[in-house]
Amino acid sequence: MSFNETFFQRAQITTPGGVNSPVRAFRSVGGTPRFIKKAEGAYIWDADDKQYIDYIGSWGPAILGHAHPEVIAAVQHAVTQGLSFGAPTEAEILMAEEICKLVPSIEQVRLVSSGTEATMSALRLARGATKRDKIIKFEGCYHGHADSLLVKAGSGLLTFGNPTSSGVPADFTKHTLVLDYNDCAQLESAFQQFGSEIACVIVEPVAGNMNLIKATEAFLQTMRRLCSEHGSILIFDEVMCGFRVALGGAQALFGITPDLTALGKVIGGGLPVAAFGGKAEIMAHLAPLGGVYQAGTLSGNPVAVAAGLTTLKLIQAPDFYTQLSQQTQKLVDGFNRIGTELNIDFCADAIGGMFGIYFCKEVPTSFEQVMQANGELFKRFFHAMLDHGIYLAPSAYEAGFVSACHFDHVIETTINAARESLRQITCK
Repeated sequence: MSFNETFFQRAQITTPGGVNSPVRAFRSVGGTPRFIKKAEGAYIWDADDKQYIDYIGSWGPAILGHAHPEVIAAVQHAVTQGLSFGAPTEAEILMAEEICKLVPSIEQVRLVSSGTEATMSALRLARGATKRDKIIKFEGCYHGHADSLLVKAGSGLLTFGNPTSSGVPADFTKHTLVLDYNDCAQLESAFQQFGSEIACVIVEPVAGNMNLIKATEAFLQTMRRLCSEHGSILIFDEVMCGFRVALGGAQALFGITPDLTALGKVIGGGLPVAAFGGKAEIMAHLAPLGGVYQAGTLSGNPVAVAAGLTTLKLIQAPDFYTQLSQQTQKLVDGFNRIGTELNIDFCADAIGGMFGIYFCKEVPTSFEQVMQANGELFKRFFHAMLDHGIYLAPSAYEAGFVSACHFDHVIETTINAARESLRQITCK
């Protein structure tokens, strides 16, 4: 029995499902999850010392590659000064100043410890600032596991959503309206019907949890216009795509200015840092200035902030995002060539340092189209790639991530592994 199998058996005794986050369990693809013991650059090693090219990157934060020496040095120095104080530090100021500099729509920012904290706090702030209850989200967008966000679409057009998790009362989701991603007409109809009651619209401008799906320009422009017209707050959930697709996030890439933004992943450099921020007049509603309460004992933790601040400095290097995007596009171009060569329904798409692979004829633009992809073929592809030493997300509904350490030979190795894997799983 392998160490991975042994560890998984042990873990299931003391941890529900043997994992501390559901997607790690391999439930959607089958098999035994890999227990990782080491990571460096573009590579990870499992408990059995097998090396993999990693395309998860801790679900996005490892944009510089794993264990970047300058990030490690910053963390080591911070540790020597103490692990946590429960009091303000200069590093928190520096982090806030850096975020506000890089994301112009953010005039003030509050640091938290997770993406879920960031989005749930932004929602509470939006409701408190507008004194409204209703929110709009979109099918397939994941904004963390807060109760009002664990919602699926209702049974008909413009019906309010139903809880997608046990333990979430229907009363918690009755104010959440779930619409189709990239559907401008539905958005217009929702505001016609409920405009004066809608506190906010929350959206992933680049969705990463129904695989990689890009918002259209028309979709984003429509929600910006409608929010402005009706006094609703536009929240960009850039926990995943913020600093992943461009230095100023997706909002800089698309030229849309949200009222509030949620950030995470990259801004922690691999440690637990997230944030939400936006217009100062909205942020002034937060305690201790206003009546919207939000707090966190470990918010702005000095060790985590050291990792995040160093990462934010390093990604500002000249041509960093040009090179990252080029490497990601090389990977995607290779995948698309293979689909054509082998005449199978297999394609890929990319933006910045994120990519998606799809077992369908064309790149999807909605949750419904994603759900029509061949999930069974993905499972076989995932395990074939794993056998070839390529570590992809263990789900057909998760984006992949490229780092600054995914050099040409790494990309070429991955493309060759994909070709062999697809031949292996599609041969009659």
